[in-house]
Amino acid sequence: MSPLAATTGIHEEATEAAFSYRTELERAARGKKKGERTSALIRIATCRLLDNVAPRELTVSAICKQAKIAHGTFYIYFSDRNALLGDLTLGFVHFVQKVMRAAGHDNPDDTIRAATGAYFELFQQNRGLMKSLVNHLDGFPETREAFHRLNREWIGTVVAAVERRLSREGRAASVGHEELMRRAYALGGMTDQYLAGLLLSQDPTMQAISSDKADVVNTLSLIWKRGMEP
Repeated sequence: MSPLAATTGIHEEATEAAFSYRTELERAARGKKKGERTSALIRIATCRLLDNVAPRELTVSAICKQAKIAHGTFYIYFSDRNALLGDLTLGFVHFVQKVMRAAGHDNPDDTIRAATGAYFELFQQNRGLMKSLVNHLDGFPETREAFHRLNREWIGTVVAAVERRLSREGRAASVGHEELMRRAYALGGMTDQYLAGLLLSQDPTMQAISSDKADVVNTLSLIWKRGMEP
């Protein structure tokens, strides 16, 4: 399924299957040994709780209750809450990376719009995990570095695509590599802030003017494209 298609009418269950990390964990655990299934249950329960609870407010007791396991079972798999959160968010970053790569691969003629549509869905389907990435990375250096690598990879992909296009058009010298990199980082930060305000903080004014997913993706994609022009 094209990630971009998810913003333009794909059935809700199909969208969740493609972009929800919780659903990905459930799928991956099927048919596995009991220990792997229990470990997945703990991660899935935490995903559910993070939709409504900040990481600092999460407790092992709440996770165990949500996962329907004994309190002591938790410590067979994770030393404490922070170990679980570090593991979970690191796995989520890799999931985001996989989805974003697929977006660009499946839509080579409009990588920016495809990836923007995918990123919108990742925010929408994983609100708690995205909030953890955007606001709570200080205590998880491995996750922070993985998130930075994800940003570097995506920005590098965008800049390389722009440079190839400019070269084909005979405009390779019209804007330098470092300038394109600066613009891409700035535009990426803008996209994060916009989607965080709309889907995480749920700013009522933003929601009033952003009820149509396709319109939001079109707007963000337009800004990206214009911002990367010489």
